[in-house]
This record gives sequence, structure tokens and C-alpha cells, in this order.
Amino acid sequence: QLQLVESGGGLVQPGGSLRLSCAASGFSLDHYAISWFRQAPGKEREGISCINGSSGRTNHADSVKGRFSISRDNAKNTVYLQMNSLKPEDTGVYYCAAAYLGYCTVLHAPFFNSWGQGTLVTVSS
Repeated sequence: QLQLVESGGGLVQPGGSLRLSCAASGFSLDHYAISWFRQAPGKEREGISCINGSSGRTNHADSVKGRFSISRDNAKNTVYLQMNSLKPEDTGVYYCAAAYLGYCTVLHAPFFNSWGQGTLVTVSS
């Protein structure tokens, strides 16, 4: 059974860093695009970073370019989201999602059909 479990969220001050993890089980990352989405209170879910399963190519939303990076460890079947220079507007629940043979060209939630339960990130002083 395909499963995604996020971890690493928490409270951080503006300008700080966090690394989120998305542990996958029941499938191999090689055949899936994995994307991170976030949802702030009262706002729609936003795609922020994605890594392609076969090529390893990445894509980031403009709002996080230069601050966030996405990577994967195939041996651990885990995808990471390194978040630097965090801002209060980065606050939200962060989800990872998988799309079989998917691409990262467009970070559109309906393209991804398996989701984790989310981890809360709060950026506040």
C-alpha cells in the first residue's frame, strides 16, 4: 500500500531554517513525481516544490525560489524539503504528494493522487 509520511515541521523564527521529510513506502520514488504543497489558513493549497522521479529535475514556485530546495534519497525512499530564510507567510500545513509517472512542469494538486497527512510549519517571532 502506497503511503507518504511527512515530518520535521515546527515553530521557527523568521529567517530560520527547517528541513521537512517525506518518507515513502509501498512504492519506489523512481517512478513517481513527488511534490510539496502547503496550505495556509483560509487559503487554497499551493504547490511549492517538486522533483521528478526518473530525471530528478526539480521545479519551484516563484514564492520559494532561492530559499527552498527539494532533494531525494532513493536508498531511504525519502524526499526532503530544505527551507531557508523562512518568512511568516511560509506558515501553513505542508503536504507531500505523489504522481505515478508524473511531471513537475505544473504544480497542480489534482495531478497528484496520493497524499500524506501533513506537517505544520509556523514561522513566528
